[in-house]
Amino acid sequence: MNDIMKSSLTFSRLLNKACIITNPQEELNSDGSSANPWNLCTVEQVEELKSLIKVIPMWSTGIVIAVNISQNSFPVLQANSMDRHLGPKFQITAGSYGIFSIVTMTIWIAIYDRIIVPLMARLTGRPRGFSLKQRMGIGLLLTCIGTGTSAMVESVRRRNAIRQGLSENPLGVVDMTAMWLVPQHCLTGLAEAFNAIGQIEFYYSELPHSMSSIGVALFSLGMAIGNLMATAIVGVVDHCSKRNGKDSWVSNNINKAHFDYYYWILTGLGLLNFLYFLLCSFTYGRCKKDRNRVLDEGDETKEEEEGNPREVSVMF
Repeated sequence: MNDIMKSSLTFSRLLNKACIITNPQEELNSDGSSANPWNLCTVEQVEELKSLIKVIPMWSTGIVIAVNISQNSFPVLQANSMDRHLGPKFQITAGSYGIFSIVTMTIWIAIYDRIIVPLMARLTGRPRGFSLKQRMGIGLLLTCIGTGTSAMVESVRRRNAIRQGLSENPLGVVDMTAMWLVPQHCLTGLAEAFNAIGQIEFYYSELPHSMSSIGVALFSLGMAIGNLMATAIVGVVDHCSKRNGKDSWVSNNINKAHFDYYYWILTGLGLLNFLYFLLCSFTYGRCKKDRNRVLDEGDETKEEEEGNPREVSVMF
């Protein structure tokens, strides 16, 4: 741990050296501005770069949850092969089961804001209940539970399809209600409510105000990379699983494929990512929101902890 702190301090000092002016006549214009902004930076610019580099490890943990959230086509294939009737005349379309994720996320946000937050604030002393890192971690863990649930449901569905003689008929409907898919969608919605919102608040908290827009951009970039990774994972699983003439685990014939194995792979990746998040969370230290709460209680001044780097524009 001491080695990590020493390396972080050394890196911080190296970045701060970027602001030292060695020859003012050549490096500054007559009005005091930098003659070459690529070679000379203000202290504020260096602090912004340091803040961005610091959140990158935590940002990378959100990519795997984006991989899991982007798996939209497989639940549709599952729903198409199951009984989607609610009553004798009403049938839910296969692509509409994702609404349970959105509804769960919407309801949970309202419950969390109006009920959970006041209760947790009294118990933990935090004005927002769970800390930002706790909310992000809960979201990652719920994602693992969601993909594990998807694997178990698919295993039951596939076993019933084979028992009913539908292994060669991907369009056949299994005698099994599609409401079995609801729990996994609800867990995905809960995971997104915890992690996605926690991520954005984390970026707003840790990055300077001048970089607020980068917070949303980081989240969107993570989702985009997650979608690309999801496509790559499907390609790798398809290539490796159909060797030696075997049926691919992600075959178009869902009854001969093994989507349950694929979901277990995502669950394993999610658990590894959760362990990586714990490591990043431990080495990151306390978030600014939590530090500011301690400062408001009078433990120490904010200027002493953060160094108030924005008061000086250039270091001589």
